[in-house]
Amino acid sequence: MNDAEEHDGEREVKDRDRVRSKRFAEDQPERTAKLVPVEGSGLSGPFIRRPVMTVLLTLSVIVAGLATYGKLAVNDLPAVDYPVIQVTCSYPGADPTTMANNIATPLEKQFLQIPGLDIITSTSTQSNTSLTLQFVLSKSITDAATDVQAAIQRATGKLPIDLPSPPTFTKTNPNDQAVYLLGLLSDTLTDWDLYKYASTVVAQRINILPGVSQVNIYGVQGAIRLKADPSALATRGLTMDDLASAIKAGTVYSGAGQFDGAHRTFVLQPNGQIDKAEGYRNLIVARNPNGLPVYLRDVADVYQGVQDERISRFFWMRGFDPPHAVVVLAVSRQAGANAVEVANSVRALFPELRASLPGSIMFTPIFDRSQTIVNSANEVKWTLIIAFILVVMVIYVFLGRATDTLIPAVALPMSLLLTVAVMYMLDFSINNLTLMALTLAIGFLVDDAIVFLENVVRRAEHGESIVKATFNSAGEISFTILSMTLSLGAVFIPLVFIPGLLGRIFREFSVTIIVAILASGLVSLTLTPLMCARILGERRAGHKRAWMERHTSNFIKRVIAAYGRVLDKFLDRAWLTVPILLACILGLWFFFTHLPFTLIPPGDSGFIRGVFIAQEGSSPAQMRAFQAQVNQKIQADPAVGQFFTLAGFSSRSALSQGLMFLFLKPRGERPPIDQIILRLQKSIGSIPGITAVLTPQPVLQISVGATSQTQGQYAYTISGIVPQDVYDVANQLLKKLQQFKGFASVRSDYYHDTPNLRIDINRDRAATYGVSTSAIQSLMRNAYSQNYVYLIKEPDDQYQVILEVKDKDRAHPGDLDDLYVRSSTSGNFSASGSGGGTIATTTGNMTNLVPLRVVTSTKEVIGPQAVNHLNQFTSVTFNFNLLPNVAIGDATKYIEDAFAQIHPNYPTVQGIFQGETLVFQQLFRSLPLLLLAAIFVMYVILGILYESYVHPFTVLFPAIVPAVVGGLATLYLFHSVLSLYSVIGLFLLLGIVKKNGIMVVDFALQRIDEGWDLRSAIHEASMERFRPIMMTTLAALMGAIPIALGFGQDAASRRPLGLVIVGGLIFSQLITLFVTPVI
Repeated sequence: MNDAEEHDGEREVKDRDRVRSKRFAEDQPERTAKLVPVEGSGLSGPFIRRPVMTVLLTLSVIVAGLATYGKLAVNDLPAVDYPVIQVTCSYPGADPTTMANNIATPLEKQFLQIPGLDIITSTSTQSNTSLTLQFVLSKSITDAATDVQAAIQRATGKLPIDLPSPPTFTKTNPNDQAVYLLGLLSDTLTDWDLYKYASTVVAQRINILPGVSQVNIYGVQGAIRLKADPSALATRGLTMDDLASAIKAGTVYSGAGQFDGAHRTFVLQPNGQIDKAEGYRNLIVARNPNGLPVYLRDVADVYQGVQDERISRFFWMRGFDPPHAVVVLAVSRQAGANAVEVANSVRALFPELRASLPGSIMFTPIFDRSQTIVNSANEVKWTLIIAFILVVMVIYVFLGRATDTLIPAVALPMSLLLTVAVMYMLDFSINNLTLMALTLAIGFLVDDAIVFLENVVRRAEHGESIVKATFNSAGEISFTILSMTLSLGAVFIPLVFIPGLLGRIFREFSVTIIVAILASGLVSLTLTPLMCARILGERRAGHKRAWMERHTSNFIKRVIAAYGRVLDKFLDRAWLTVPILLACILGLWFFFTHLPFTLIPPGDSGFIRGVFIAQEGSSPAQMRAFQAQVNQKIQADPAVGQFFTLAGFSSRSALSQGLMFLFLKPRGERPPIDQIILRLQKSIGSIPGITAVLTPQPVLQISVGATSQTQGQYAYTISGIVPQDVYDVANQLLKKLQQFKGFASVRSDYYHDTPNLRIDINRDRAATYGVSTSAIQSLMRNAYSQNYVYLIKEPDDQYQVILEVKDKDRAHPGDLDDLYVRSSTSGNFSASGSGGGTIATTTGNMTNLVPLRVVTSTKEVIGPQAVNHLNQFTSVTFNFNLLPNVAIGDATKYIEDAFAQIHPNYPTVQGIFQGETLVFQQLFRSLPLLLLAAIFVMYVILGILYESYVHPFTVLFPAIVPAVVGGLATLYLFHSVLSLYSVIGLFLLLGIVKKNGIMVVDFALQRIDEGWDLRSAIHEASMERFRPIMMTTLAALMGAIPIALGFGQDAASRRPLGLVIVGGLIFSQLITLFVTPVI
């Protein structure tokens, strides 16, 4: 065949196709005027014939939904708390390395034997060790607590025998945001008295509330301080050990038994305890050679003080002068407890607490986390209401009659009420995810009712009575509704079975939306047919049409006619489908690789937590000076409503770090929180000598376990068996991370330049002078560790008697020369050389005193500020915050690449993301598999329903690919991020867009069964289903538009969800209206 003949053949085929298309267009009115006869009334027949049954069942659903709605708990997110237990231990005076080796390691060895333990982290600082144990989600917090208690008991024999008290534990995650912050303020009371009211009156009462884990008290407990004068002691032949022994012997609180007489019994109450500073002043601690008493007041200053004098607190509220004394209480909830319920319980206690406090104390709530949760939930509720109104408007515009609109408008709340009742049965909560599930579901919960209603109207317009049209539609369209319902619900089935934390996050959302979908299908097959048969007006020729019906009907007919002409041309050029779908597939690759990723945008809670960091080894006085400068900077910022700063709180941070808690003005009176943080960080960072790190507290917080967020929201931890390798990697990695321009701040918890004074004992000389190593250690602990020598017991509290040398005698390394240690031998000794001199001789029953300088030498060195472990191995954690509009996905990729460059030289060091960053990685690494699983489940269900391998592909492929591309492209165009909300939107898209294909394929198959040729059947199906397709698509759009527009103060974080759905629906609609008929 030559080229001319080939061209003539192609022209003949095109002419024949053009004639066929013209003939099809001419035959179209005749075909559409003929209704398909239907046998039976499907599943809906009994509900149409028995209206009383249907109405009573409907009333039952209404009553159940309204009764259970008020009982649903309100929360920010589904309960996704890891069981976490915090163990703390104090060993006054011990350096971080001693704490790590003597406390952390023995405990960790026992804890690692507990079944179900996931991660254990420990931080050892001076005098304190804190261990956080994170268990697997399936572990009961009660069982975990029992196992932890047993492990502590097993470790007791390996802990120092002179521990002041055994390790204690609480069922709380120290990194969780407090549910409530309360303040006690006073201008007249002392810090001691105010703390006593806070701990005994307020904290104890709150601690017994259901769901409360513990109440942390940011204040200073009272104590009796004994500050000895080393010179006065040496003059009287006494040491610090002598003083400690005398005090312990001089105050005792114990029982003594009873007298049993002939008629009466007397219980003995020996008054051996000294509980006032005056009593200690008058305590005789020794006698001089002349037999005269030496009182404690002769060798020490004695006064009522506080337990930790290093702590400095400052509270400021705009419009008020700073109080003289302040205590802040932070209420933490137990794992799994509802934050809103706990906050409500605390709030209900306020009148009782105020009544129990004296008038000199001001009781003020500082921060209520439940308000941000409730406000966020209320915003979503209003979004739901707006979406409902928009959806009803769309239905009214298309149907043109108020009575017609009433049917799907009733079906919508009925589906929601049924869903609420099932949520209550499943013990779900009203949270942001379930509310968004219902909001988005509004857009497609009416789909089934619309499809049924539209089919009834179409048949009525062709001459059937309303009742007959309803019965025939029930038989004709029931299979379509069943297919749509089951395949849409199938999208979310993979989410139900995700293991771990992601499964907990998604489960309530996915089950809620599956229940809502099934409820919608049930209502559309029961109540909707009955309402159609009873409410719809006749549509026979000549019936009076409403104004909206006339105008919209004519407009829709013109749109359908135009669509038919374009579709006919597209069917003639079917090859266009291939490049369109290829372009969509390329778009998938492009947008998935170029869109920034994040987990949950932090939103704007109005609460900022921060830390200001000074040079290692900064003294308490220096930290108080820095704190005063920080306070001035914060007060000068107009966006801050109130704040609280804390310095020297060693159990919560290093001594060279201070904590900041900032509470901003209402959102309408200030800029966004990101701008305020940048402004404050720059302002505080301008103070010479300190660095500030500020972190916004998220509106929605996922409790992601044991990782500290003190220095940043995100964390990356390296650990290894060789400590020096870990530290070398930490130094190199930090330098690389500081080059990334997307970090607002990045720091590690490896501080290794803390000034230390190493004290070496000359054992030979000490043995010569009869001085033991334990005596030297004991002397220094009593002089410098601030350990208590006695615990005063009172009916409502206990407080310490703390012995140490005077402040001026523990300021410089040379002050060690003023201490004397008792020799176990007698006689006169002389010492020569460094620190030599004649050793003082005492008379009476006292033995000789040896200057400490004679048996020791000192050297200034540097050491770690803290020693950290991850699963017992040395670790360093990098905390970082991101600049606005920088995605966590970009940061994680940079960190992984940076570590990969260093790792080959240190193979024993491993790196892992912690906390929220780890959850983020798990989510987006599993995202492609989850999407494929959802598509596969839909394919299986549709294949079973159609009994075909091909028809499910026809429905799914041309709808899903353009939808996902359109959703991702919309995020890209609006400079948004792919977040947890966006992922939810993608899954919703998968379910929504394939409905178009189902409606077209179902109708086409019916026409083919009646003998129509393939092209005519497809064209007819596309034309007849165009109106319900447009109605359901626009209804889904209206459900998502309020979210995409961002209604509410914190709606910006939810906006990606709306953008994905709106963009995906529009793009998919434009493509599938033409591609699906071709395929």
